[in-house]
Amino acid sequence: MNEHHEKYQKLLDFIAEKGRVAVAFSGGVDSSFLSYAAYEALGKNAVAITIVSPMLSRRELNDAAMSATRIGIEHILTEENDIDEKVAENPKDRCYYCKKKEFGAIIDAAKKRGIDTVFDGTNTDDESDYRPGLKALQELEVLSPLREVGLSKAEIRELSRLAGIPVWNKPAFACLASRVPYGQRITEDVLLKIERGEEVLRAFGFEQFRLRAHDNIARIEVAKNERGKFFSEQTLDEISHRIKALGFTFVALELEGYKMGNLNSP
Repeated sequence: MNEHHEKYQKLLDFIAEKGRVAVAFSGGVDSSFLSYAAYEALGKNAVAITIVSPMLSRRELNDAAMSATRIGIEHILTEENDIDEKVAENPKDRCYYCKKKEFGAIIDAAKKRGIDTVFDGTNTDDESDYRPGLKALQELEVLSPLREVGLSKAEIRELSRLAGIPVWNKPAFACLASRVPYGQRITEDVLLKIERGEEVLRAFGFEQFRLRAHDNIARIEVAKNERGKFFSEQTLDEISHRIKALGFTFVALELEGYKMGNLNSP
């Protein structure tokens, strides 16, 4: 048994000890893999809970539903339609307030089903970026099994591939609020513009990207190896026209490409 599979067995054992669990489920690679493991360890004693809010794009919600169906785990949707005022103000520790509210709702939904243990998909790589939301998880006593057993993102992707989880190679996509610079107010309107703008980029074949909304400026980041796709006057014009049609005045390209946590840079 190689190291990946040893860690996976530890993960199954960790989950099984809890008896009944709820997984905070975004539909991304980490939470999909954790839901798969939870269902394998506990069967119907594991559920996946997704918070449906303006922070989550329709595409991500659809991916979550697809993954839950493929895994077989019960998928619970909890509506959070309003943006919390502290989150809307968008301070540097916005993620703390957002996680506090969303995971509070997940904990409540789990308790209604007699479940006291809530998991999230934090892994060992998440410790390398600025993540104030982790403090909220600690305060709410949410457990992070992937981190507990020492699984990295690369290991999670490989184990997901071997398990046949359809999103195993899906690029990372944080919540839509992460596209708005700290201090700039977050509204449903700006989140919808970001979501639609990123659908434009997806339609042009980009795979790893972000559309950062700097007031009336849309700043595009794509993976370094995808920057060459812009080297066409027609492509530049079409993307610009489509994104401006969403309500942006200017469209700019980050020349150095996408980097996780770019808005956290000094």
